[in-house]
Amino acid sequence: MLLATLVSLIGTNRGVVRVLDFVREPTIYLAALLAVLALFWARPRRLLVIGMLVATIAINLWRIWPYTFLAGSSVPMADAGDAMNCARVLSLNVLQSNDRYAETAALIERSDPDILLLMETDQAWLDALEPQLARYDYTLTRPLDNRYGMAFATRLEVERAQMVDTIDADTPTLYATLRTDKGARFELVGLHPHPPLPGQSTASRDANIARAGAQTPEGLGNVLAIGDFNDVPWSSTTQAFIREGGYADPRAGRGSFATFPAPYVLLGWPLDQIFVKQGVTVESLTIGEDVGSDHRPLLARVCVAPMPTHGNLPDDAGIVPTPAQTAP
Repeated sequence: MLLATLVSLIGTNRGVVRVLDFVREPTIYLAALLAVLALFWARPRRLLVIGMLVATIAINLWRIWPYTFLAGSSVPMADAGDAMNCARVLSLNVLQSNDRYAETAALIERSDPDILLLMETDQAWLDALEPQLARYDYTLTRPLDNRYGMAFATRLEVERAQMVDTIDADTPTLYATLRTDKGARFELVGLHPHPPLPGQSTASRDANIARAGAQTPEGLGNVLAIGDFNDVPWSSTTQAFIREGGYADPRAGRGSFATFPAPYVLLGWPLDQIFVKQGVTVESLTIGEDVGSDHRPLLARVCVAPMPTHGNLPDDAGIVPTPAQTAP
């Protein structure tokens, strides 16, 4: 465990090292349990074993420190006032092979989100959720059989929306410009990139993820970014996304809000992210129940303060449109 923890500190783009970032939190819990057991069963090398386990805990805790309750939050939860424009958000990786459609349908009806983002949606999922999607004023879907399909639906006014390939081919990213009932405008970024894989370099993936959040089509100050990032918030990739895009993380100082694996989130890690920028704040944030996917749903209530826009980005911003299915 200590060796794996030390290897995880190496600055490399190799997937086999990057995936070690994911398990920092459960590693802390396991190392703490083993340290207690070592008090009784580690003779004659008790001090050595406990010392190695304490070092394992300390290094991993140092890396995830901003996402512990001990760190304190730098992003206060919003107290929605009359000037704020709020909306309910549901983001969920449904797991393409999951056939418990009724549970996800019930979740959508029960939470009644104003903004809905579903990932890993193939045509079977869109067919199963057609009654729920039909209740929205606007839907944009791109069913795929490669586990990177996406479906977006909203009751807010949509000025523009498109799913583009900024990460990899047939791996869409959502960009939408929305307006609340009270006229506050903001951009929505929905991401679901490939995970870091052993034997592969993550250099291109990491750069594209950071760029996807930094360069939004309208260049507005108000931005909400959500989705299954296939990454944890304390990784160098996601930290670059936060830094280059100027985002804040409402989970900092409140816990990691683990979403994966769904049956064991108490020992899991947060693959599903939510980030806000400038006038977008979060009033509430919860992780939903297990609905048959390998991910838990992320539910939030976000609020948007009206603010001036900053114009569009240049034409060479690097966003290349791809076909998408649109229904009124």
